[in-house]
Amino acid sequence: FSHKKKKKKTLQEKLFVQKLRQCCVLFDFLSDPLSDLKWKEVKRAALSEMVEYITHNRNVITEPIYPEVVHVFAVNMFRTLPPSSNPTGAEFDPEEDEPTLEAAWPHLQLVYEFFLRFLESPDFQPNIAKKYIDQKFVMQLLDLFDSEDPRERDFLKTTLHRIYGKFLGLRAYIRKHINNIFYRFIYETEHHNGIAELLEILGSIINGFALPLKEEHKIFLLKVLLPLHKVKSLSVYHPQLAYCVVQFLEKDSTLTEPVVMALLKYWPKTHSPKEVMFLNELEEILDVIEPSEFVKVMEPLFRQLAKCVSSPHFQVAERALYYWNNEYIMSLISDNAAKILPIMFPALYRNSKTHWNKTIHGLIYNALKLFMEMNQKLFDDCTQQFRAEKNKEKAKSKDREEAWIKIENLAKSNPQVIAMESDGPLTYEEIHRLKKTVTEEATQVTVRFRSVLI
Repeated sequence: FSHKKKKKKTLQEKLFVQKLRQCCVLFDFLSDPLSDLKWKEVKRAALSEMVEYITHNRNVITEPIYPEVVHVFAVNMFRTLPPSSNPTGAEFDPEEDEPTLEAAWPHLQLVYEFFLRFLESPDFQPNIAKKYIDQKFVMQLLDLFDSEDPRERDFLKTTLHRIYGKFLGLRAYIRKHINNIFYRFIYETEHHNGIAELLEILGSIINGFALPLKEEHKIFLLKVLLPLHKVKSLSVYHPQLAYCVVQFLEKDSTLTEPVVMALLKYWPKTHSPKEVMFLNELEEILDVIEPSEFVKVMEPLFRQLAKCVSSPHFQVAERALYYWNNEYIMSLISDNAAKILPIMFPALYRNSKTHWNKTIHGLIYNALKLFMEMNQKLFDDCTQQFRAEKNKEKAKSKDREEAWIKIENLAKSNPQVIAMESDGPLTYEEIHRLKKTVTEEATQVTVRFRSVLI
């Protein structure tokens, strides 16, 4: 009986290998989609059958199967990706443009599904597989993340995550190669279709980092993740990037200061939607910030928030003012009101009178009311200081106007000016004399002007 069973098992293994080799035949879906329809269907059915076979049967992934499965995956998947869908026209916008979908997807999808079931099988043994799933395999897999087809990138994300989990020896290599992709993206190409998916994988990896964090991981945050904020296509991957940054801060709060200072350094100057993204991320950071770390960054941080509140773009001002609806942020502000209120008050008070948007007026009054309830005396002091500054500014402006009037009168009393108004065209000698006189008098006027301003 055991002999028959063994014979049957050997036969099944042999048939399995034959099916796998059969699936190494590639078909043309692009230039001639109607060719070989019968054989395309045969391959699709074989792949589907193998997915079911390894899902519902135990002890079928024997040692000879490993190289065959990896070979099937490599033959079908590792290919040169087609060029960008619009190489000479406007740049591909992942938010607006339709991606180029992979024509051979009916086969590719099943190969991905089969390989994932293979990796997830209870019979899968990484010690055997590591001979075939090596650094070269991982590098070719990572190259596929630049595919325009979001369906493929989704499968790649899951596949790489499984490999990272099962092959401890490949982890450092995977992280290093992802770093290289990011470096090339930030400093060279600014184009890669798979940044969001790679960041999603990294979010899970960071979550599993042991404490204390290695220096290598801190460098990755400061030199790779933070510079990703300056790329113009940030909106495509920002949620995943913000998640990674917050994960780091939850692991090690001492990284808060360099992270916040980097965000302020990369803060957008003219791109309002990007500014809203930064405000979203900053609030996520403030939600997990330690009070001791908050004190280190609060002054530059609230100077930036004061600018945002003053923004003529109402969505930027609105998003900044929503911070005052966050209880934890309000508790941090309350503990440090003596430093924060003098920074915020001028922007809030000025825009309560001048901002064009009525919704912003309501939010500003709410923020001012909260500040008033927080510390009435400090609020009154800030009000008095603001009025004093305003009066000082008015006096300065008046002195400046008077100084200009004096300069105009001095210029009008110049005999050369009178000559120019009364006579005909000046001779060359007169022009030369006039230039000399103007230079001399300009020096004197500058001295007088400075003394008036002082």
